[in-house]
Amino acid sequence: MRSHPQFWAYAALISVCFFWGTTYLTIRMALETIAPMTLVAARFVLSGGILLVAARLMGAELPRGRELVRNTLNGIAILGVGNGCLVMAETWIPSGLAALIITISPFWMVGLNAIMPPREKLHGPTLIGMAIGLAGAALLVGPGALAGGAAGSAVIQGFLVLQVGCFFWTFGSLLQRRQENRAHPIVAGGVQQLAAGLAFLPLALLSGVPQPVSGRSLGAALYLVVFGSIVGYSSYIYALDRLPVAIVSIYNYVNPVVAVLLGWVFYREPFGVREAVAMVVIFIGVAVVRRIDGSRSRPA
Repeated sequence: MRSHPQFWAYAALISVCFFWGTTYLTIRMALETIAPMTLVAARFVLSGGILLVAARLMGAELPRGRELVRNTLNGIAILGVGNGCLVMAETWIPSGLAALIITISPFWMVGLNAIMPPREKLHGPTLIGMAIGLAGAALLVGPGALAGGAAGSAVIQGFLVLQVGCFFWTFGSLLQRRQENRAHPIVAGGVQQLAAGLAFLPLALLSGVPQPVSGRSLGAALYLVVFGSIVGYSSYIYALDRLPVAIVSIYNYVNPVVAVLLGWVFYREPFGVREAVAMVVIFIGVAVVRRIDGSRSRPA
């Protein structure tokens, strides 16, 4: 198998599918004794710093001037706000539910692409796919939100905060795709991670007096640094560079399955027939949108 020319690219994709799927659970574990903003700041300061130090030792050039500013702002939007909203949401809702809600993020990509130049028009099949996916999201979130009380408010809060995170993740990613970068993608990623961590340091300091951190939370935070940020992100860049985007996008479907399974195993997070049906409906909607969007972009 190793003789296959794309062996390592597929191995990288498998690692992305697994490790990024496990980050939802490890975020919840880390939050047991670590404040949300402290977790975001510490994670990205460490991972970004390690990547940049390794890059310098290997002789890689760091971005400068406007390129540095662009990567800094992109990092704050994509990783800081995007991941920060996920961390905050997991203080209200189960990790598996958060992973399933995030699967509708491609709809933000399609919508913002229709607004940001060069604009891509929305067509009937795309709108139908989005309607299917949003119906699945309503089935997933609706009953919990309509339950009322603290539980219902938590579901609504988690859903809305995740949509803010999806918006900033998508908006920053689209801006990045439209910008010219000379630095290696992994180096640029290190800059973005460090920028996100430094931007959230003031929020971490304002989050109150630190409480004692348990060994389990500390281990989960270190897991996020190593396998969520350094290994996961580097594997994603490697796979994206060598495999078609349609194949790499498989991780969008695998990650929530891994997250839901681990959430049930470790925390007995609820997952029944309704959640399973909602997940399938969302996947169908996302698949339709991706298929239509991909077929339209091939000629370009």
